[in-house]
Amino acid sequence: MTQRMTDCFAKLTAENRPAFVTYFMGGDPDFDTSVEIMKGLPAAGADVIELGMPFSDPMADGPSIQAAGLRSLEAGHNIPKCLEMVRRFRADDEATPIVVMGYYNPIYQYGAERFLADAKQAGIDGMIIVDLPPEMDEELCIPAIDEGLNFIRLATPTTDEKRLPKVLSNTSGFVYYVSINGITGAAAPKPDEVAQSVAHIKAKTDLPICVGFGVRTAEQAASIGRAADGVVVGSAIVSAIADSLQDGKAGSGTINAALSTVSSIAEGVRSARNG
Repeated sequence: MTQRMTDCFAKLTAENRPAFVTYFMGGDPDFDTSVEIMKGLPAAGADVIELGMPFSDPMADGPSIQAAGLRSLEAGHNIPKCLEMVRRFRADDEATPIVVMGYYNPIYQYGAERFLADAKQAGIDGMIIVDLPPEMDEELCIPAIDEGLNFIRLATPTTDEKRLPKVLSNTSGFVYYVSINGITGAAAPKPDEVAQSVAHIKAKTDLPICVGFGVRTAEQAASIGRAADGVVVGSAIVSAIADSLQDGKAGSGTINAALSTVSSIAEGVRSARNG
């Protein structure tokens, strides 16, 4: 793990509470608004920030995140602007871990070696690249680890006993457990089933297990957080941004819409283990 990630999870373990991992799409609905949302996330309750990098053909994203990616691309967002967002955030916050999430094609076009060097310089801690399986570790995963960056892998309800060791190999930072079969925001996870799956994965690794896909409310976050080391919320935040837009542009309430949603769900995450 990077030191920021290690310190973050050590602090949360000491406080006996799960991490709140917040996803939003970089550049949605525009660069400046997106930067202000990012800067406000820690005070609103985010422990780890997951920064989406837009891609034209996302395979794992539901309608709300697909729409956010399209708005971002239409606003001219790209990898250099994602890196600039991180640099601006790091000017005021050196503690909060940042993980970028996206697809390999834009990184390949940018140049993998160049991307890793620039990501590290900007202050990124890790990455989730959903379309790079373990069989392609030499492409980006191993070079990322060599640069001291976390490469975070997804495990799913269909990851069987034969596949799980491969998923866990070379994974660092945390394991992202996808709580449902399908795309982001598609359905609500079942807490009992998630708890069983988390326990099963935890028996195989010392890494924290963070659970996402389908968590949209404080109540859901609390129920998932009782078993998981972290709760990931994305579609609810992205939808709040979308609902605040006026003619597709940022409105006066866009930043507050995102951050108030984060604050509300953060209360659920923090109450997960009370009593």
